[in-house]
Amino acid sequence: MPDSNDSNPNLRLWTFRDRNYRLGSFPLIMGILNATPDSFSDGGQYFDAAAAVARGLALVGEGADIIDVGGESTRPGSQAVSLEEELRRTIPLIEQLAGQTSAPISIDTTKAEVARQAMAAGAEIINDISGLTFDDRMLDVARETAAGVICMHIQGTPQTMQTSPCYDDVVAEVSAYLADRVQRMEAAGIPSERVVVDPGIGFGKTAEHNVRILSNVAAFRSLGRPVLIGHSRKRFLAKVLGRPVEERSAGTIGVAIAVAAQSADIIRVHDVLPIRDALLAWHTIHDANGKSLEAWPSR
Repeated sequence: MPDSNDSNPNLRLWTFRDRNYRLGSFPLIMGILNATPDSFSDGGQYFDAAAAVARGLALVGEGADIIDVGGESTRPGSQAVSLEEELRRTIPLIEQLAGQTSAPISIDTTKAEVARQAMAAGAEIINDISGLTFDDRMLDVARETAAGVICMHIQGTPQTMQTSPCYDDVVAEVSAYLADRVQRMEAAGIPSERVVVDPGIGFGKTAEHNVRILSNVAAFRSLGRPVLIGHSRKRFLAKVLGRPVEERSAGTIGVAIAVAAQSADIIRVHDVLPIRDALLAWHTIHDANGKSLEAWPSR
């Protein structure tokens, strides 16, 4: 990652456990690791434990700054899995990864008990699509474990969210929701410095809503917290590109560059290596004046 200037007022501090990131100069890349049989893009590929561990380590090797482990699909219309099954899918995987990599591990869950056990197993971040609202105990777990928190916006639930998404002003309404959630977390004893906000691409939004959000990253950064964008291979790209899920990698790269140009802080993707290479090439050209190429690492 290119060096950042700590005096830059555009940077945002994200601190949890013994980690301290100043974000906004060059995005962190979060690599997606779905230990599920039914995720929309890669369901079943890493359901086997050995394959999942190998994939997680490969993501780090490709340049992922964070590994995001999920054991329950949240694609539109997906059905919830039991607590026991989600624990079975995620906890041994996190334990093995934490013993083999120093990259922080995120648990993608809405269940407080899954988050609690994941943190004990070696995870450091809670990535909750509900903004810590689906399980009343999640705030307590986040506070007690000093976890990093990714607070996402969703309209409805994975079962209902794409039935009829409706907003008067999607950017203003999602921003207001995230601002309220950050305030509520602070009131619950979770310092805002531990929180990242995520506008929730594809979670209760039409393609038009998603495009509007992606073109207004600054509105979410104005909340004063780092912003995560999770757009990888998602359905809105079918409308933009007219391509099925297996042919959306190039579109995913294009959107990654577009949001990086707006100072998105974290980008959550399936294909880490091409995204990292594209962002590094873009950033090198974008920030080339007065600097030599030697200033930018190739990996």
